Amino acid sequence: MTSLSNNLWKKSATEVVSLLKNKEISSEDALNSNLKRINETHSSINAVITVCEDRARKQIKNLNTTNQNHPGYLHGLPVVIKDLTNVKGVRTTYGSKIYKDHIPETSDFLVERIEQMGGVIIGKTNTPEFGAGSQTFNEVFGETPNPWNLGYTSGGSSGGTASALAAGAAWLGTGSDLGGSLRNPASFCGVVGIRTTPGTIIHGPQNLPLNDLSVDGPMARNVEDIALFLDTLSGLDPRDPLSISAPKKPYQNAINENVPKLNIGISDDYGFLACAPEVRESINQAEKILLAMGHHVERTCPDFSNAEETFQVLRAHMLATDKRELYSLHKNTIKEDLRLNIEKGFHLTEEQIGKAQLSRGKLVNNTNLFFEKFDLLISPSSMVAPFNIKEPWPKKVEQTHFDNYVSWLMTAATISLTGCPSLAVPFIKIENNLPIGIQIVTRRRNESLLLSFGHLFQKYTNNYNITPIEPG
Repeated sequence: MTSLSNNLWKKSATEVVSLLKNKEISSEDALNSNLKRINETHSSINAVITVCEDRARKQIKNLNTTNQNHPGYLHGLPVVIKDLTNVKGVRTTYGSKIYKDHIPETSDFLVERIEQMGGVIIGKTNTPEFGAGSQTFNEVFGETPNPWNLGYTSGGSSGGTASALAAGAAWLGTGSDLGGSLRNPASFCGVVGIRTTPGTIIHGPQNLPLNDLSVDGPMARNVEDIALFLDTLSGLDPRDPLSISAPKKPYQNAINENVPKLNIGISDDYGFLACAPEVRESINQAEKILLAMGHHVERTCPDFSNAEETFQVLRAHMLATDKRELYSLHKNTIKEDLRLNIEKGFHLTEEQIGKAQLSRGKLVNNTNLFFEKFDLLISPSSMVAPFNIKEPWPKKVEQTHFDNYVSWLMTAATISLTGCPSLAVPFIKIENNLPIGIQIVTRRRNESLLLSFGHLFQKYTNNYNITPIEPG
């Protein structure tokens, strides 16, 4: 392996793709570098929990045989996939002992798209059982620490992907987001994740193909790489009834677009949530940065009244519908928090579900009114900083006590209800060398503004290349 190949893991995805495209390195060079880095970091972070080297080498051989000019955007770049997502022929456990030996016979539509666009699947990343919870641990593979400080959580449920990215064990990786599972781990690990408008990225096959509360999405080390991956993943697929066509102008073009002076609303707690002091302070600092950048900034947000009750009801109803068969077969095997959530869904009344649907409609309308005046909303990605890896979830923030593993996620989950896209970017570091990020939200179908602004914000705050790091 050449000196260049040895150091590939330190480069951004965009840089490595450029080297691949110009044939300065081969896909085998990229794969070998990635495998070496996974092995170097695995004992520390336990992020890439299943490696499919033989399959990856076959993919590369197929790319080299069928198309000397690799298709799509990735040109043979290795990619990691969250272990909730099926990859044909690769062990996929969903973080559950029930599926510890499961080998899917088909791939998710998302994986098919990545491979069609020149990506090479190299492995699966750790996740909590069935993605339930924002602390990445399970009884199959154990826990995934935060590379910045191994005594703290990487977040979740896409914590395996976020940890791998931060430590250089991946250039690009997939995640999913119901109540913040892309944005929370991105914030905790100092990387970037985007929850897109539902339909932007294909997903499936699904038990609930019209569900728009949960979306799949890309994670990367910086906004430029997110744009590259978003171009790879977006586009119409008739098998997914929510999917829409990719924009005529690639998302990567948005990176270099001029950002006008914007009207920006900013809030640390939406007027009703708890928020840890260090997170409140990060929003104070963000406000100063935004003003220094020349934008009009106002402490305000949409009226998000009843967001938590609405989310809790709709989430429980979705889980009870989607996991009914799993529950009937394995209710004594699945983890208690998830079991209780499913049972809550079983006991919901038609009136409760109907009220939650109407409440969500009001939230959407209130958000639409907000974005008639404001271009962006900025808030924390999480109401807390990374917490101890042995804690399942924060039990208290300020004077608010939590008796479940969902309530503390409402800073991100509230945005999920609106269907608006949200980009999580790194911002500051606090004590114990831990990152805190912010989320940038805009109106639906306006991902390009998120990317152009997020790119500029990351550059302005000198947070563009804070990863990869050595775990410690």
